[in-house]
Amino acid sequence: MENNHQIIQLGNPILRQQSLPVENLADPSIQTLIDELITTAIAANGVGIAAPQMAISERLFIVASRPNPRYPHAPQMEPTAMINPKIIAHSPTTVKGWEGCLSVPGLRGFVPRYTTVEVEYTDRYGSIQNCQLTDFVARIFQHEYDHLEGILFIDRVESPQDILTEAEYQQLLDNSSLPVERE
Repeated sequence: MENNHQIIQLGNPILRQQSLPVENLADPSIQTLIDELITTAIAANGVGIAAPQMAISERLFIVASRPNPRYPHAPQMEPTAMINPKIIAHSPTTVKGWEGCLSVPGLRGFVPRYTTVEVEYTDRYGSIQNCQLTDFVARIFQHEYDHLEGILFIDRVESPQDILTEAEYQQLLDNSSLPVERE
């Protein structure tokens, strides 16, 4: 795989494809890709990024929640590579929250997601991990998992009124008049 991947954007057909499983975790290009995804997400103020966003149709993404200008209230966690992830179970309840996407610049959507997901994935060292994710980190996981299925957050918005420009979102956020989440 070549270095210096760019984030592809809405309209690129790779974003609408179902990704293929990662077959060989020992391949050095997979470890390089993980490092590139982490670096790219941090540089772009993202809280996650999936391999398809870098034009690589493989079932791999990073969850890297931390406060930043795009998500000032995000919890802090270490960037985590999740390879061949699965959702094992989820809560019956959903909550709407604001999402953006590095591949859909300039827009935010008020997207319903499960409040809790039990997930399984292989970490970058080849170990199977099983954990329960809640709230914002569960939202990140579901958003990135959708990328592996060829789904974008704009596909999950329930109403056109639930879409804002990034500028309007930031203005409302600065004025504290924006609901963060709702049932």
